[in-house]
Amino acid sequence: RACTGERCPVQVLCLSAFLALPLARAEPIRYSVAEEAESGSLVGKLAEDAGLTPPQLSARRARLLSEDGRQHLRLDRGSGRLLVAGRLDREELCAHSATCMLPFELLLSDPLQFFRVEVTLNDVNDHSPVFPEVRDTFKIPETSETGSRFPLQVARDLDIGSNNIQAYRISPQNADFSVSYGSRSEDDKYLELVLEKPLDREEQAEMSFSVIAEDGGSPPRSGTTQVKIVILDANDNAPMFTKHVYIAKVLENMPEGSVILTVLATDQDAGINGDISYEITELVGQSDSQFVIDHRTGEIKLTKPLDFEEAETHLLSVRARDGGGLSAICKVLVEVVDVNDNAPELAVSSFSSPLPENTVPGTVVALFTVRDRDSGANGKISCALDDQLFFSLRPAYKNYYELVTVSALDRERTARYVLGVTAADAGSPPLTSTHTFTVDISDVNDNAPVFNQTSYTMYVRENNAPTVFVGAVSAADADVGLNAKVTYSLAPVPAAERPSCSCISVNSENGHVFVLRPLDYERLRQSEVTVSASDAGSPPLRANVTVRLVVLDENDNAPLVLYPAQDGSAASSELVPVSAEPGYLVTKVVAVDADSGQNSWLSYHLLRATEPGLFMSALDRERTARYVLGVTAADAGSPPLTSTHTFTVDISDVNDNAPVFNQTSYTMYVRENNAPTVFVGAVSAADADVGLNAKVTYSLAPVPAAERPSCSCISVNSENGHVFVLRPLDYERLRQSEVTVSASDAGSPPLRANVTVRLVVLDENDNAPLVLYPAQDGSAASSELVPVSAEPGYLVTKVVAVDADSGQNSWLSYHLLRATEPGLFSVAVQSGEVRLKRPVTERDSAKHKLLVLVRDNGKPPLSATAALSALLLKDFSDVRLPHGSPPTDEQGDSLTTYLIIALVFVSLLFLISSALFVARKVCKSKELKAAHVLSGAHNLHSGLADAAAAGTLPRAYCYEISLTTGSGNSEFQFLKPILPTFLLSCQTKAEFGT
Repeated sequence: RACTGERCPVQVLCLSAFLALPLARAEPIRYSVAEEAESGSLVGKLAEDAGLTPPQLSARRARLLSEDGRQHLRLDRGSGRLLVAGRLDREELCAHSATCMLPFELLLSDPLQFFRVEVTLNDVNDHSPVFPEVRDTFKIPETSETGSRFPLQVARDLDIGSNNIQAYRISPQNADFSVSYGSRSEDDKYLELVLEKPLDREEQAEMSFSVIAEDGGSPPRSGTTQVKIVILDANDNAPMFTKHVYIAKVLENMPEGSVILTVLATDQDAGINGDISYEITELVGQSDSQFVIDHRTGEIKLTKPLDFEEAETHLLSVRARDGGGLSAICKVLVEVVDVNDNAPELAVSSFSSPLPENTVPGTVVALFTVRDRDSGANGKISCALDDQLFFSLRPAYKNYYELVTVSALDRERTARYVLGVTAADAGSPPLTSTHTFTVDISDVNDNAPVFNQTSYTMYVRENNAPTVFVGAVSAADADVGLNAKVTYSLAPVPAAERPSCSCISVNSENGHVFVLRPLDYERLRQSEVTVSASDAGSPPLRANVTVRLVVLDENDNAPLVLYPAQDGSAASSELVPVSAEPGYLVTKVVAVDADSGQNSWLSYHLLRATEPGLFMSALDRERTARYVLGVTAADAGSPPLTSTHTFTVDISDVNDNAPVFNQTSYTMYVRENNAPTVFVGAVSAADADVGLNAKVTYSLAPVPAAERPSCSCISVNSENGHVFVLRPLDYERLRQSEVTVSASDAGSPPLRANVTVRLVVLDENDNAPLVLYPAQDGSAASSELVPVSAEPGYLVTKVVAVDADSGQNSWLSYHLLRATEPGLFSVAVQSGEVRLKRPVTERDSAKHKLLVLVRDNGKPPLSATAALSALLLKDFSDVRLPHGSPPTDEQGDSLTTYLIIALVFVSLLFLISSALFVARKVCKSKELKAAHVLSGAHNLHSGLADAAAAGTLPRAYCYEISLTTGSGNSEFQFLKPILPTFLLSCQTKAEFGT
């Protein structure tokens, strides 16, 4: 359709937009309504004509989108009717265009659907004809001949059709003049006064009358201009323009004061009757403030810049008048030339944020439209997205675009995407505008809790108080909100595997571990339970960890005398010869203690005896450091008299107690790549002696060379038992190490005790994935052969990579980073299998290059890329492997010379050394051959084991390799995988041909 007045929105020309046509109705829905219709007037039953029901309009969030952004009509969702939203003025919207149409789209969501609607605005006779000048004066010589014509400015009516001007007449009618009107062309209408009889100035020097313009409306409207005729003497030549219509092309950015055109009129009269002056009279409805004319030269200048988007053309009327009062009129058509002065405009129709991180690729995130008020190339728009790794732009319908996801999202890696969409026109220079979409990613429960230790060991002394706190477990969840809220519980176990102790409890909120009842070391020395950490997601994810509870002994059992028997019977008598020497062994008291450690060390003392001096017992300062002895002397009187003397005996210490560690063993943790001399824990030992005998120092116990640990990087502070790691460790080289720490006192001789310290190295994500296939050694990427008849899902190849880290740091994912044709291939995220995404077409190029991103699951993640190429073939017989060009004669001669020299040298060397080394060379050749076979087998099993241990290959693969001696390169083809059970039986077959 043709548009004047306001510019029609420029449509984005995009061939791919036709792909979205099934979303829109092929033919538009058309209505008509009269201008000036009252607000709320019915235009049409839009829901019924679109094949929809009113409930569907509400459910699918129906709305109207106009091209100019103004809402002239509104949709009543309840009834499905299209109504007038406000005052409709056809002349304001479409100016003097023959047709006036209001186009817009009915947009529906879920699924996305468009309906094109066009409403024609019918004209009503609401404007009267208007003359440019209310009064006009003509000075006519009395010598003017009958039939002379005098031009008048035509009236202007903003209505169209029959409502426009239909006739002119003179009122009151007179016999001297009549009116003549008509059209020389579509835009060139004329109105003239015609002299009907000769004039006589002496009879009547002046006359006045009205010229009335009438339209064809019902009822008709009219406009009037007053005409005054002044009869003059002899000026019988009117001015005459060189052209009837002048045309000027003006750039819209031409500055104020620029001359756009010069009009010229001539007059054959002389003197004052030949002096011509110019004046501009614009047509009705157009402003005259943009142009000015020099009254003497006829130069037309700009008073302010023009705007192509407001008006493409300006039609001016210029009158030339001589000094005698005669005049002529010409038309000046100013055509405004568009320049690229309007940047593209982007309007968002719908936008969804936040997005769940499990949103499937292809989900529409935003729908927006673009337009440019310029025309031609200046109004052609292209859109581009800054980041196309996770999102892309897709043409939808006409000038609509969709922002869609193209790959899986992960909130834990990126919680917010700031996407810049740039719209650029095709002008020179191009103008651009940018709109930013901030897409927040909402969490889904895709991460299980992770404990901060692989296992926990906790200690409690026997005879503990009920519900005593013994330690805590802690787990963190990478998700947020309820998905990251961790609760703890004891994992249920089968009845057959239940622990011997059901006395352990864990706080569900903070992971604190309690022992519910007193424990007896003599009945239970340790117990293990499994603690489960579960998040609050739906469904919840959980992780388990083993908690080992170690019971420490308390001295709660008195010694039990086994011999002599203490069963209440008479004490047994030991026979001692009277000739026995001092030190003679009379008997031995045998006793045991149910406790352990130093609590079970027994000492024996003579408490009472008939003759105390006859028998002796050892002293123990640790049991009794001072004895207060009372000696009583009594006579044999009656009554006897007594006297008492007290002896205080202090027992001095000897070094008879070795240090005792507070734990039976220690487990300490350190993260790899640690700082030098990092503190990892402490050991502690106590000595029951006093003074120097109780001063404990710590050291690493010496071990034989054959038993030395793989790591000599552990040090212990001799004063406080603090344990340090002296240098950075690498988890991939050392996962744990054990040393023996010795605690020694300062006695003479010193006593010592040993304890085992186990150092566990925790993995960090410090190894990027290593691509095994295709080889990334700098050589040209191997080409995978793909038949053009292959169906979607055809396995092109498999990217194989491993990661030296462990756990989730070694979990690998694969992503298609770049491709010659991204829509032709897909990469399995978990397995790295490259498959056809769609059938091959004739438009696809023969060779495709792909770049695959391999990324691990560490924090932060590390990645590597694998480059490969695919060759599309109609038949595998088309493959031509490159052969070397035949050597030239000169190359052959040179090669022969070198061969002869080498042969002579080798022969001489052989003759000299053959007698001495022939036997040894035969033996050595056999040994090397055997070693090579064993080394190759070992390397194969080692490589397979490492890859399997890393957890990156979901199943084992075996491949056939076919090489020929004529191959110009080392490319090979993955043919098929086999089951893991046949891994060891898989052999590589080599086939050599000419």
